[in-house]
Amino acid sequence: MATLTFLGAVEGVTGSMHLLKSRTATVLLDCGLFQGGRKVEALNLQDFSFSIDDIDAVVLSHAHLDHSGRLPLLVRKGYRGPIYMTSATCDLIDIMLKDAASLQMRDAEWENKRRQRAGKDPVEPLYTLDDVEQTLRLCQGVDYNTNTQVAQDIMLTLHEAGHILGSSIVELVVSDTSPSRKLVFSGDLGNAQAALLRDPAYIKDANVVLMESTYGDREHRSMQATLDEFEEVITTASADGGNILIPSFAVGRTQEIIFRLGELYQKGKLPQQLICLDSPMAIAVTEIYHRYQDVYNREDKARIENDSSSDTKYKQKSLHTFLPPLRYAVSTEESVALNRVDRGAIIIAGSGMCNGGRIRHHLKHNLWRRHSHVVFVGYQAVGTPGRKLVDGAKRIRMAGESIAVNAQIHTLGGFSAHASQSQLIDWFSHFTAPRPRLFLVHGEDTAKQGLKKALSERDIHAAIPVEVQTIEI
Repeated sequence: MATLTFLGAVEGVTGSMHLLKSRTATVLLDCGLFQGGRKVEALNLQDFSFSIDDIDAVVLSHAHLDHSGRLPLLVRKGYRGPIYMTSATCDLIDIMLKDAASLQMRDAEWENKRRQRAGKDPVEPLYTLDDVEQTLRLCQGVDYNTNTQVAQDIMLTLHEAGHILGSSIVELVVSDTSPSRKLVFSGDLGNAQAALLRDPAYIKDANVVLMESTYGDREHRSMQATLDEFEEVITTASADGGNILIPSFAVGRTQEIIFRLGELYQKGKLPQQLICLDSPMAIAVTEIYHRYQDVYNREDKARIENDSSSDTKYKQKSLHTFLPPLRYAVSTEESVALNRVDRGAIIIAGSGMCNGGRIRHHLKHNLWRRHSHVVFVGYQAVGTPGRKLVDGAKRIRMAGESIAVNAQIHTLGGFSAHASQSQLIDWFSHFTAPRPRLFLVHGEDTAKQGLKKALSERDIHAAIPVEVQTIEI
């Protein structure tokens, strides 16, 4: 029998990685970074628990680093086989992995200066830009709903997941025995209320299903309630003269926020004159979104393309033309200049959990101001500065200083790019009888337990695997 081993995103929401083995082939499903506090991120330094020489192919569900971020490390340690994903994901990881490598190299440089002064041996970055370049040469883009033979007896089909651009539900059919067996991995399922992308596809049959559970214990607020609160924050900040900071993930969330701000602008409800995207990576990703507008959902694509307020200098209708006041801060100097703006600006900057990126400097200059607003629009992992702010921290350390938290903190869960509990249950309910065996991954324990309980109330049994557990397919 084919087997599946759970190697990451089992006891948390990061580090996604699973190993599928048939009689003749081995496929690695995702190769993600562990993200969070120092203890969690130290897991990235551990050796892979399998022989890299045995891997015939890698399949990537989507571009977020908690699913893709250790691919260059895998290549650095000797992997030279194909890496399959959608074409949009190929374009996105080109940006994201290079950014991650630059951060790894910078952090290693700073750490080695400290270690040199202390007389300690130097450390190496997890991987370098050269490792990323070699990784990108191995990437192969495939279309949705197209069968691709990735190993001797393993067939791959990717389906839309609706989470971020290019995100996929992964279907792997193992045919080394008769009858064949099918593994379906949800990847990260999108929120059906979200803008721009299509809803997740439904799969009808499988033997084993791995389903994410990030929001398995809760429901999102309705999108209308979320948009009403978003509009209220914008109106209040304008009246107070305060800035609005939006820590946002470069891929997916940023583009959704731009679209929602564009909606308000089109209705004449966006009084702020300075709206700035301050993230070189998010800017580059937004430009990639422009190239893939054919995969947007029909309604939002039509709204963007039928907008009559666009500046005629742009040849293509896009998110940027839908929100004409939007400006890009590409250089460090442009970003620093925003720190001198103490009122009337909306600044969207990474990282989404405030554990890096330019948002930390904007928080340093705005958290202590009572008229400032910080709007969280995505999941905040345990141990991150964003989670501390959401949980009500009164002081927080930013850019080497302890900063008083006087700003108003808002959490708009309706903007989540992950499916809620009811959406997860609905997705799984489309599998026909006999139901596949279900395993919950990619969630904190409370989320997985909450989802398991909700599923059991509908006579659906779900198992919660443990690290390095192996099951038969």
